Amino acid sequence: MDDEDSNSSTIQKILDLLYAAGFVHATDSDAPPSEKVAAGLSWCIAAITDQDKTLGIEESLELVGCPHRLRLSHVQDLDADALFPVIQWLTSHLPQNQEHRASEVSHAENTVAVDECRTSIEALSGNLDKLNQQKMNVVKQLTTLQERISNEGADSAAQKLISLMTSLKDLEKQENYFQQYRDSKHSELQADISELERQITNYSDNKNLSDGLHNSFSELVETVDLMKKKLAARLRNTVALRRQIDDLPCQSEVIQYESRLSELYMQIQGKHRQTHKYYATYNALLEIKELMLKEASLLNSIISQFQEAFSSTDGRIKLVHSMEGIVKGSQQKLEKVRVGLQEEERIRNDLKGRYAAAVGERKRCYYLSKAFQAQCAKKESENCPQDK
Repeated sequence: MDDEDSNSSTIQKILDLLYAAGFVHATDSDAPPSEKVAAGLSWCIAAITDQDKTLGIEESLELVGCPHRLRLSHVQDLDADALFPVIQWLTSHLPQNQEHRASEVSHAENTVAVDECRTSIEALSGNLDKLNQQKMNVVKQLTTLQERISNEGADSAAQKLISLMTSLKDLEKQENYFQQYRDSKHSELQADISELERQITNYSDNKNLSDGLHNSFSELVETVDLMKKKLAARLRNTVALRRQIDDLPCQSEVIQYESRLSELYMQIQGKHRQTHKYYATYNALLEIKELMLKEASLLNSIISQFQEAFSSTDGRIKLVHSMEGIVKGSQQKLEKVRVGLQEEERIRNDLKGRYAAAVGERKRCYYLSKAFQAQCAKKESENCPQDK
């Protein structure tokens, strides 16, 4: 299909060359291309030789001195590869309208060049489309990466890192600008120094020149000191930003910190439970000790006062009142202990209820899981025969 299109295009170029040379019948739409080409050949040969003799195509071409060979079958079959060089040679050797033909031939060649340019433009357009597609793919990848960063929870850290990197780049640009300014200023100062040295050489006895040099030198020293201070401040800011970037942990470090904090939390919980148990044991033993000391003191008091109390009526009455007070205090203490015991029992019963509810929920989840597994197995067994 491509060969036929190329052959048709070449035949059209041949007809264009004939028309440009002055053969007006080349544009006749009624005649077939083979007849128009044959008539054009005869017209060109007749115009070159100025003879009316009827000769064959090969003899006529030899007569006019054409270096290309052509047979009648080439004309009948419209062999473009054989026809085009012959027609091009004949039209270029016509005696009249040389400039016009040259311009037409140039126009045809320019047309070919335009076609080639259009082909190149189309190829470039295709490459541009490919580049645009690659650009879209890169944009999609960047969007996917940003979504991934957001999903992993590292968006804030990434944004902070990006802002720090931007600030660092800005500071580096400022530093480069300052260095360029410093170099240019240094060159200017070197030129001034050279000029001053020249003036010193020419006017060594001038006192005003010496004073001016001293003042200029003082001003330059102050300017240099000021620039050094600014540079030191910029360097401190740059170092601070670099430290902030270095202090920002990476993903692996964050994972290590998280695992370590989890381990420390578990250790702290275990230590807290152990300490709470020790404190409870200590308080219970301390309370038992206090009760035992009070009991021993009470018994010693009773033993020491018993003999004296029974020696008189007032002593017995005092002993009875004292015993009643002791009994009353013991009852109050016992009531307080009972209240504490009831509170502890209430807490224990509450914990037992919560534990029983948790056990029941666990059993329910277990039964639901077993039922779900059974249903899954049943569905799989039902679907297997259908698949087979």
